[in-house]
Amino acid sequence: MSGFLNVHKPEGPTSHDVVDRIRRHTGVRRVGHGGTLDPFATGVLVVCLGKATRLAEFLIGSPKQYRAVVELGRSTDTYDRTGQVTAARDPSGVTREQVEAALVRFRGKVLQTPPPFSALKKGGVPLYRLARAGKPLRPDPREVEIAQLDLVAWDPPRLTLEVTCSAGTYIRSLAHDLGQALGCGAHLVDLVRLRSGRFRLEEAVPLEALLAAGPEGWRQWLLPLETAVEHLPRVDLDAGEVRRLSQGQPVPARRVPSLQPGDLARGHGPEGDLVALLRLDPAGPSWLPYKVLAH
Repeated sequence: MSGFLNVHKPEGPTSHDVVDRIRRHTGVRRVGHGGTLDPFATGVLVVCLGKATRLAEFLIGSPKQYRAVVELGRSTDTYDRTGQVTAARDPSGVTREQVEAALVRFRGKVLQTPPPFSALKKGGVPLYRLARAGKPLRPDPREVEIAQLDLVAWDPPRLTLEVTCSAGTYIRSLAHDLGQALGCGAHLVDLVRLRSGRFRLEEAVPLEALLAAGPEGWRQWLLPLETAVEHLPRVDLDAGEVRRLSQGQPVPARRVPSLQPGDLARGHGPEGDLVALLRLDPAGPSWLPYKVLAH
């Protein structure tokens, strides 16, 4: 059994907790997810079952959209409401116009420093473990892209942002950095993931509803493998080509005028199911197997 579940994660469980619960409920051995959500965050968590785990890279690397509530006036060590307050300052003088002006610097490609409490690793150890042990490390800044950053609600000392960003962007860091730019400090108090790639919150199934659906009922929400790669061009393959790809052999590339050498495509077998991801051979007009999903 393979495919994706677009799950509406509730507040509380970790992403790993959700994966464990779905693994036990479905009986599927290979289960993963397409991008971590913090325990206090809610919204879209894409769960990968069976062969779908091999396509998780396309989810993890896809753009994300969030709605974030930020509180001005207090900074915390985790950059969110679960942490200890590290600084406090009266934010009553901050205006909406000042917030709008401060947001400009965070749009586009920017360097962002991840929070010291994060799953990033140093020497194989997650940073949050080092921070909890009293040995916090400041991660190196890295480039992220924030394509959309809008102030959608202003209720001082809280404000609500809508953010569309590249993979690897920390909304907690965005909240913290905004507070620093305004001179009053800030932290994240609420976070909802509205979209992960093509998976949207309005189409997500609540976790508890999925788990209450019975040992077979959950299958009604299972999405096919191609859902994660439908942005790739489609290539129809005959049975012989599927067999050759399964053996690691290339197959002829036909009708690919819009593709460049090295580009990826999705290969569908005679029955229409996704059987492989293909890479256009730079050395000649043929498809190389990139990921083979056929039995």
